[in-house]
Amino acid sequence: MANLIVIAEQRDGALRETTLEAIAGLKSIKQDGDELAVAIVAGDPQAHVQALSVEGVDEVIAVKASDDFQPDQLEAVIAALGQERKPRVIAAAHGVDAWSYIPAAAVKLDSGLATDVMKLALDGDDLVATRAGYAEKVLVDLDFPGKDTVLLTIRGGTFEPAGGSGSPKVTEMNAPETDVATTHEGWQPPADSGGIDIPGSEFIMSIGRGVADEANVEQFLELAESMGATLGCSRPIADNGWLPKARQVGQSGQLAASCKLYVAMGISGSVQHQWGMKHVENIVAVNTDPEASIFSIARYGIVGDMFEIAEELENHF
Repeated sequence: MANLIVIAEQRDGALRETTLEAIAGLKSIKQDGDELAVAIVAGDPQAHVQALSVEGVDEVIAVKASDDFQPDQLEAVIAALGQERKPRVIAAAHGVDAWSYIPAAAVKLDSGLATDVMKLALDGDDLVATRAGYAEKVLVDLDFPGKDTVLLTIRGGTFEPAGGSGSPKVTEMNAPETDVATTHEGWQPPADSGGIDIPGSEFIMSIGRGVADEANVEQFLELAESMGATLGCSRPIADNGWLPKARQVGQSGQLAASCKLYVAMGISGSVQHQWGMKHVENIVAVNTDPEASIFSIARYGIVGDMFEIAEELENHF
């Protein structure tokens, strides 16, 4: 019986890629003799079996339930799985959905709990989960003495999505009856992003307060396009309406999940902005302030004027 379980997430009938990242997270601590299961809670769970049949998944638990997002329903499913199977770890992708049911399920199971986890490791047979603390200023290693089961939420962009193909067994399960705590009134899709895909972009150039004026934004839009980059921004630029919210990188914006090269132009590097991009392996920072926080996470730093650097880049692209 599986002792590692991922709770899959779907919306409008489509599996969310962060589920595949959570699968990869648990695969990283899978030992000989361990089994990894993925539970999909949906109106037609069988429709997701193929997408979940990736390498390393031993079982798909198809839970027949409401197709609407019902946190109390997911909480009950996790509690039932925890009580019946006694797994070592139950994990879901970190986000507003998981926030609404993972902590509550942890209380029901009297389990360990760690949210927004960035790294998983084993110390012997003991789980160690790493997450950020003190406004992202430190990394904290958590262990869970006396807890047979631990519930986790895994930060997006931390693990490469699981891939390949597998042949997991499929187990059917009906969602437990629950008292209705919430009702689903409808789904309001996010505003049209206009084709902007910060999470899927491998090369992002972002601008911050250093751009100084809305009239200067067009220069960087054109520069990013000529370099093959997606233009992003920090929160003040989006809040001012100089660029759409879909371009904002950070805790209240988008996660640069697929980014391999991130160029920060005139961005000081608040912890909220770093949340969306500090995991990127190659960060280039340009700022006139040598003490700017962005330099602490940058691989390459340039203390200089972003407009002068932009002009040099324009001469080469």
